[in-house]
Amino acid sequence: MPKSVPSPRPPRGSAAAAEPKEARSGTQSIERAVLMLRVIASRGRRGMRIADVAGTSGLTQSTCFRMLQCLQNEGLVVTFRGRGGGMRLARPADQIAVGDVVRRFENLDSFVACFPGGGGCVVNGPCALKPALGEALAAFLAHLDGYRLSDLVPDRAAFLERLLPDSPVAA
Repeated sequence: MPKSVPSPRPPRGSAAAAEPKEARSGTQSIERAVLMLRVIASRGRRGMRIADVAGTSGLTQSTCFRMLQCLQNEGLVVTFRGRGGGMRLARPADQIAVGDVVRRFENLDSFVACFPGGGGCVVNGPCALKPALGEALAAFLAHLDGYRLSDLVPDRAAFLERLLPDSPVAA
């Protein structure tokens, strides 16, 4: 039986290389992105290594790496090399709206079948579900826009202590 040949990796720096599909959309990605952002925010401007984020958040290093690529591509996180290298927020936590993070990581066009990316609806037009859900989704995102990442981590030390009490990162 012939061996299957893995598909070639996209060129470095290409959109396909930078945005793995499994790390780009869905509730799980939003949860992971917000968790990573909260962990990184809890360290302030000091930054963190990927191993520390993984150890503190409970996510695997490979998941953290995939999410880091997405967070970096979205302009939410910056990385730096050298002594003390790692990652930190690209802007202060009080300038990152939670609603913006949700918009970046969830495909809201396919929220339900009657939305543009949802696959179509057989009763499109005479049905009032689409406008009702559209308004609800807009209200949901507007509500989240009222929260900043800093609001989700009001006490950084307590946040880290709760995540991983024995972590050297909590110190």
